[in-house]
Amino acid sequence: MLVPLPESNPSESSLPESSLQLLLFIDDRPSAPDLVKEIQQFLQRNHGYTSALQVINVSDQPYLAEHFKVVMTPALVKIAPLPRQTIAGKNLISKLKACWTLWQSQQEVGSPKVPDLDNNIAYATELIKLGDEIFRIKQEHKDIQEQLRFKDRVIAMLAHDLRNPLTAISLALETVEVGSEKLTSQMTAQLLRHARNQTKMIDTMIVDILEAARGTSGEFEIRPQKIQLGELCQDVISDFSLVSRLEAKQQALIADIPKDLPLVYADEERVRQVLTNIIGNAIKYTPVAGKIVVDVLHRTALKVEVTVTDNGPGVPEELRDRIFEDRFQIEQNGHQSGYGIGLSVCQRIIRAHYGQIWVDAPGKAGSCFHFNLPVYSPKTSLITDS
Repeated sequence: MLVPLPESNPSESSLPESSLQLLLFIDDRPSAPDLVKEIQQFLQRNHGYTSALQVINVSDQPYLAEHFKVVMTPALVKIAPLPRQTIAGKNLISKLKACWTLWQSQQEVGSPKVPDLDNNIAYATELIKLGDEIFRIKQEHKDIQEQLRFKDRVIAMLAHDLRNPLTAISLALETVEVGSEKLTSQMTAQLLRHARNQTKMIDTMIVDILEAARGTSGEFEIRPQKIQLGELCQDVISDFSLVSRLEAKQQALIADIPKDLPLVYADEERVRQVLTNIIGNAIKYTPVAGKIVVDVLHRTALKVEVTVTDNGPGVPEELRDRIFEDRFQIEQNGHQSGYGIGLSVCQRIIRAHYGQIWVDAPGKAGSCFHFNLPVYSPKTSLITDS
C-alpha cells in the first residue's frame, strides 16, 4: 500500500526522486491499523517535505522484512535519502518525532538522488527473487553433481555386487544340468529354489540402487503378514550362495534359533533382504576360518531380536551410527568398501516395520548387528496397516 503525502497527484505512479521514502512494517495485531493512521497523520502535518510511505505486512511479504533486516514489528525504515535508518518497537511515533529533524536535513538540496519508492521496492523484490533463484540453482547443481558421482560409483561397483547372486544362480543351474542323473528330486528342487531366491535378490538390489540413485527419501512400501522368523532365518543361512561363500573362506556359521519363537508381523521378502545383507557382510569381513553366529531371541512381549555376530575387524565406535547413512562408505585398509546402499536400505526396511537396527562390539574385535521386529497380534496388524 503506497501512501503519497501530501498534495501529490493520485494518478502519478511515483514521487520525486528527492522524496523521503519510508517503509512501515506491521503484523496482524489489532493495533496495527491505528498505528498506520497515526503515522500518516504525522506525515501530513509535516507537509513542508515531500514524503512517501509504504505499509508492508510481514505476513504477506516476509522476504522484504528479511531484505531490510527488520527483526521486530512495528518498524519504520527510512530507505531514502541515505543513510538507511530503522526505528522499531513501542512508542514508534515518539521515536519518529525524535528522528524527524535529522531526516529533514538529509533531504536538502545536493542529497544523492535515489529511485522513487515504487522502484525501490520493485528493485528490492527483484533482487530477492534473483538471490533465491541463484541459491536454488547452486543447490540443484550441488545435488546433480553428487548424484552423478554416486551413479559413477554404482556403475563401477554394480558388476561386483551382482556377481555373487549371479554366480550362485549359475552354479545352481549348472549343478542341476550336469548332475541331473545323480541329484534327487528334493536336491533339484532346493537348487532351483536357491536360484529363484537369488533372482529375486537381484531384482530387489536393482530397485534399491535405482531408488538411491534418484535420491528419494520416502519410506519403503512393505506388505507385512504373519511369518515364522525362525524358519526364514534357517532358509537364508542354508541358501546355496551363502553356503558356497562360507565354504570358500572355511568359515563356520552357528545358528541359535529357538523353535518356540512367536510369529512376527513383517514383509518376508524385505526381511530376507536384511538378513542376507547383514550375514553377507559378516562373511565378507570375517577372516578365513572365522566364525559367524546368528541368534534370534524373544526379547520382550512386543519384539523379536535378531543378532549377527562376527570376529572380523569390527566397526569403529565413531562410525557405528554413520554406517547406516545413505551413501556412506567405510574404509578398510585404505580402500572404500561397498557403495553405501546396503545398510541404509536395511535401516529403512526395519524402520518401516517400526523396529530398530544398530551395531555394537562383542569384545575386542568383531561386530554385532542387531535388529528387531514386532511380534504379531491383531493390534499390531491394525497399527501397521493404518
